[in-house]
Amino acid sequence: MTRTNRRDFTLFFFAVLAMSAVSLAASSAVIGDADVSLSAIQWTAAGQYDRLVLTVAGPRGFTFRKEFEAGGTATLRIADLRAQNDGSYTWELRVVPRISSETERKLAEAREANDDAAIARIQAEEGLDRAMTRSRAFSVLNGSFVTNRAAEPPSQRGPRIAANGLKPAPNDVVTADDEIIQGSLCVGLDCVVNEAFGFDTIRLKENNTRIAFMDTSTSVGFPNNIWQLTANDSASGGLNKFSIDDITHSKTPFTVVADAPTNSLFIGSNGKVGFGNSGPALHLHITATDTPAIRQEQTNGGGFTAQTWDIGANEANWFVRDVTGGSRLPLRIRPGAPTSSIDISASGNVGIGTASPARKLHLIGPLFNVPSFPAAQMGPNDLAVFENNGNANMTLLGGAGAFLSTLRFTYSGATSYGYVRYFHDTNDLVLGTSSTDRVRVTSAGLVGIGVVPTQPLQHSNGAFLSAGGAWTNASSRDLKQNICDLDSATARQALDGLLPVTYAYKLDPAEHHTGFIAEDSPDLVTSKDHKGMSAMDIAAVLTKVIQEAADEEANIIFGTVIDPKMKDEVKVTVIATGFDAATKGFLNTRGEQLSNIPRPQPPAQSPMARTLAQTHEVKAPEPPQQVGSEGEIYDPPFFRKGFSKTTDGSGGFGPMASSDFGNDLDIPTVIRNLSD
Repeated sequence: MTRTNRRDFTLFFFAVLAMSAVSLAASSAVIGDADVSLSAIQWTAAGQYDRLVLTVAGPRGFTFRKEFEAGGTATLRIADLRAQNDGSYTWELRVVPRISSETERKLAEAREANDDAAIARIQAEEGLDRAMTRSRAFSVLNGSFVTNRAAEPPSQRGPRIAANGLKPAPNDVVTADDEIIQGSLCVGLDCVVNEAFGFDTIRLKENNTRIAFMDTSTSVGFPNNIWQLTANDSASGGLNKFSIDDITHSKTPFTVVADAPTNSLFIGSNGKVGFGNSGPALHLHITATDTPAIRQEQTNGGGFTAQTWDIGANEANWFVRDVTGGSRLPLRIRPGAPTSSIDISASGNVGIGTASPARKLHLIGPLFNVPSFPAAQMGPNDLAVFENNGNANMTLLGGAGAFLSTLRFTYSGATSYGYVRYFHDTNDLVLGTSSTDRVRVTSAGLVGIGVVPTQPLQHSNGAFLSAGGAWTNASSRDLKQNICDLDSATARQALDGLLPVTYAYKLDPAEHHTGFIAEDSPDLVTSKDHKGMSAMDIAAVLTKVIQEAADEEANIIFGTVIDPKMKDEVKVTVIATGFDAATKGFLNTRGEQLSNIPRPQPPAQSPMARTLAQTHEVKAPEPPQQVGSEGEIYDPPFFRKGFSKTTDGSGGFGPMASSDFGNDLDIPTVIRNLSD
């Protein structure tokens, strides 16, 4: 019979089917029927599976969930309902399949690749494409489960009622043409004479009411699924509900339980759907008196790990809740959050406080992550504060090889910037200002100021600190101008102006030092602001005075030793030996200054200082006033006899090495000790 010549059935021929509305999935062969007693409901399952998951829903939003290991019995006890009131409940029992590690690996790879076709194929091969669940209803009456699950039989057919009294009538009435009823229609064995229809046009009236849509199409290509509208379960303790049943496949895709609130589901004329309201403003509009939310639950029946998420909102926040992970709230948005608090552009750039992010992460405005950070320690212009209970770290992770990690400091419209830069290939760290490298720390720990260092500490002017702790000053002629000889009178005058004192720093009053006061010292040996002094300047003054007093053939040794314990002090040691005591004395008594001006007796001296012998002034011959051939630099006897030029190309002078003397014993012990 074709679709065009099929006659529509009138309501007279609707069959009333006494079939249960229970939804049976593919697992019906695995999960047995429920065994109901007054105090418990039990289920058994056969076959291979991992575990059973029982979910119960009841009046006033009651929910209950429990898992049962394979091989055991799933049991729901009356005590599990937590003294809920009498009423109708539903249970759902879901089978968690047993999945091999190889199948899990294949599914994980397909999920990572977003290959839905591969996922469907694997699930079909492993039998994971069917929802292995079974569900039904039960009732609680007087604090106990209702145990009688027998189906209520249909009403018994009675005699037909005629207008002129009771008399038997044929069981079936067949009308071979259209039928028009200008009134109401009652169908069912409990219809009575003078039925009060009210506004009802069609009424089904008996103890089991069903309307079945039985499509009898047999031609290839025509749909023929059988559907049914079911009102209430037919078994004792069943649900008071209205359902749409898929009879052909034994499924119930839609159910409304009795006493559901008004507008539980409302579809407006504009196609918008409301849950809990009759005026949906958007395509999906959820209304509730407390925290409207939706739940997204993935079971492990498909071979993946079970995971449940909630998305909800209330007066405190909009949130995402990880139900499986202990109901944590990994994402929350507070009411009043500004526009574009988080903005993801089409390019994938993320903006915080901006709708036009120009980089992968673009932040405008202050960022605080300081739930317990003292407010007094936060500046008004702090862009970011990161807090941790333990160590606080921040990492810039770049590519390996010739790449850089740079943290820049600049402002809008600037043509240069400051920065901290790390070179991935050399492991050098550079500090820069005005877009120029200023300080470099190499992977070996060498520090260069304006230069790539080859010494532990090196300046671009050539000065450096050697590995042995000796400081070599830059002294190249190329670095200097206005070069003039220091005359004896100026040197003596400067030396006379040096006033040794003892003192303590204000920041460390308990520790005492000896030295000079820059403001009280001659200009020749102080900085231009009279706040600092140079040890080399003092050494030059002393050297000139000693040159005047020493024999031309005297070995004059000058050097510096870096002692970290001295901090910012300068200690000058002059050891003069070999003076002729019979000649005219330059020093009259031991310990006097190299000057004819009387001075107060200084305090007791150390053993090192007491090595100064009593000497007398010796008339030193005038140094020869000559130069070599044109272009040759003349080295005075002082430099010829007392210094050795450095060999690092800096142009400076350093202490004479042992090799500059004929024997180590030629160097006074005190000098060797200082050098050591």
